[in-house]
Amino acid sequence: MPHEPQLQSFDEFDADAVRTWSSLAVAALGRARADIDAINVYPVADADTGTNLYLTAESADRALDAAGAAGLAQAVQAWAHGALIGARGNSGTILAQLLRGVADGLGDTPADHRGPGRLLAHALTRAAQEAYQAVAHPVEGTMLTVAAAAARAAEAAGAAAGTAADVARAAYDGARAALADTPRQLAELGRAGVVDAGGCGLVAVLGALWQALSGQEPEAEAVGGPAAAPAVRLPAPCGAAEEPDGPAYEVLYLLEAAEPAVARLRERLDGLGDSLVVVGGDGLWNVHVHVDDPGAAVEAGVEAGRPYRIRITHFGDERRRRTPAERAQRAVVAVVPGEGLAALCGEAGATTLLAPPGAAPDADGLAAAIRRAHAREVVLLPGGPDQRAAAHAAAERARADGVRVAVIPTRSAVQGLAALAVHDPEGSFDEDVVAMTSAAGATRYAELAIAERQSFTSAGICQAGDVLGLIDGDVAVIGSGLAETAEAVLARMLGSGGELVTLVLGPDAPDALAERLEAYVQHGHLAVDTVTYQGGRHSAPLLIGVE
Repeated sequence: MPHEPQLQSFDEFDADAVRTWSSLAVAALGRARADIDAINVYPVADADTGTNLYLTAESADRALDAAGAAGLAQAVQAWAHGALIGARGNSGTILAQLLRGVADGLGDTPADHRGPGRLLAHALTRAAQEAYQAVAHPVEGTMLTVAAAAARAAEAAGAAAGTAADVARAAYDGARAALADTPRQLAELGRAGVVDAGGCGLVAVLGALWQALSGQEPEAEAVGGPAAAPAVRLPAPCGAAEEPDGPAYEVLYLLEAAEPAVARLRERLDGLGDSLVVVGGDGLWNVHVHVDDPGAAVEAGVEAGRPYRIRITHFGDERRRRTPAERAQRAVVAVVPGEGLAALCGEAGATTLLAPPGAAPDADGLAAAIRRAHAREVVLLPGGPDQRAAAHAAAERARADGVRVAVIPTRSAVQGLAALAVHDPEGSFDEDVVAMTSAAGATRYAELAIAERQSFTSAGICQAGDVLGLIDGDVAVIGSGLAETAEAVLARMLGSGGELVTLVLGPDAPDALAERLEAYVQHGHLAVDTVTYQGGRHSAPLLIGVE
């Protein structure tokens, strides 16, 4: 558990002050995250900036707490590392680089900056510089602008021989003034009449810094916007502009790679999408980008080094339509293996997380998706048995935040489709969950896969290249062709009855496969209907559901 903030005044910017700053920042972002989510307009109006900043700060605080009684430099390094490995979204990734900049600033402080005030001012300046360098195409009117203004104000206070608390107050005031001006600098904010959400979060973090050094709690004073926009309280929910067209996916991963390879990766990702932020150093990096081709973004990471903790999120049609300030009564969060399934579930009103093979979302990713769904009640479809533990852990976190969550024990994407088909957002929560659980449980599922090597299975020995037909998770058929194996699987599944067959075709499935299988079902089972969907890239060659 994060350590409790110590509400006291410090004479120096030392390790104890940093620990208190961290705890107060987590608390401030925790109080403000829903309101910051509500004014999230740029770069994507997906109502998650406050949540991403909070999760990043929480990860940083855990790492700082684990560092124990370290000195100032070691404490800040641990803090920055925790933010790096736990960074979420565009804003969280920038916050991680700001903290790394603070750590780097403490490591290269000039001889004439040894006083606490000058030391802090130098660290905040280095933080702003490194944050700008981490963003491929910096935009003014954003979190970066607020960081730069805070650094300039801190330098002025430090040059005037101010104390660390004086410098922190100057940085806080400079950030607040810059935040109020962001709607004039960025058209999307001006149209919506809101300040920048990431900048709003940074103001909360700097307010925590001043509180840690002075013992005084920042006041929630109104900040004037431009003449065309109403005054905005820090933080306060405001209306958001309609989201502009842009890439459909957010891709994040940690990357172990050498710096020259990361330089090439930046160029590659810059050509694939936008909102590119690469932060870190010393062989470990956090990569964030918005793209239409998430597979290519991950492949670029593989070419550069070793990517892991890969998180791919589809922004979702429902979030694009919804005003961020609105809070739905009920939402569905679904984990799906393919891009086509993500689009299909999104059209059905679900918030989706794309989980390609080997990249299943962890509890943090699922918890963030629940928060992005922005609802009082959430039905979670984990998609597979290997994601069940993470789903329950995420549900517990959401319940602690006052969200009512039910996890439907789906073991396949076709069971999730069956559950979505009976979802009734207007009915009672309990009745909806029972109906969705019953529909998922009544759906037998199968998957066709290609064997990668010779191995023993429950259906016998398979060779590399064989087509495996798995029914309810176990290999039941070994064949040489996709169509023939699928027919054998259908024969076994329909032998015990059924009313509806769902086929989800993978990206490499032959065009005639659906027609052949539909004809096969119709010929042998006249009363059984068939529906076919395109699973899209990353999905299995064929998924089958029988209800």
